[in-house]
Amino acid sequence: MMGRGNFAGRRNELEEKFFREKDMELIRALREKTATLERKKALADASGIEHEKLLEQLDQLEISAENLAALSLFPLVAVAWADGRLDDKERAAVLASAQQIGLNDGHPGYQLLEAWLQQKPDKKLAGVWYEYISALCQILSPEAKAELYEDLLGRTRAVAEATGGLLGLGSKISKSEQAVLDELARAFD
Repeated sequence: MMGRGNFAGRRNELEEKFFREKDMELIRALREKTATLERKKALADASGIEHEKLLEQLDQLEISAENLAALSLFPLVAVAWADGRLDDKERAAVLASAQQIGLNDGHPGYQLLEAWLQQKPDKKLAGVWYEYISALCQILSPEAKAELYEDLLGRTRAVAEATGGLLGLGSKISKSEQAVLDELARAFD
């Protein structure tokens, strides 16, 4: 038979355990919120973008300040996957472009880019890229925006031309690749 003292002691023990667990949950939530805010601030600092919804989407897709450069190369990946498959020449063209902008093997952005080349990225990523470019274009001067457009679409066109054309004849860019190029160009309007 359990005495009243034992029951009260056990009740106190259970209450303390309950509140310790609640405290730990609150601490975990606070740490996660702080970490999220720090990641979003780093993204904002790296990109110059302050659009809260876009920063939230980038964070949810695990795009960090370190791999933001990979996101800037998303159009190359999109055109490489335009026909539903990616060949070795397209892969090499994307990775060569990454190295030209300083993304080398071992860099988190390069690793992310390689993952996108192994498996076609989720369509959500395209939407985030469009929002990213839209927000970026709002803070760029017209000259910088034009330069970004020319550079990015030039690199993307080079990936599209990496394969294609029959025996060197005809257009090297397929209809599906051209559709992706046209859509990417509209992001700058």
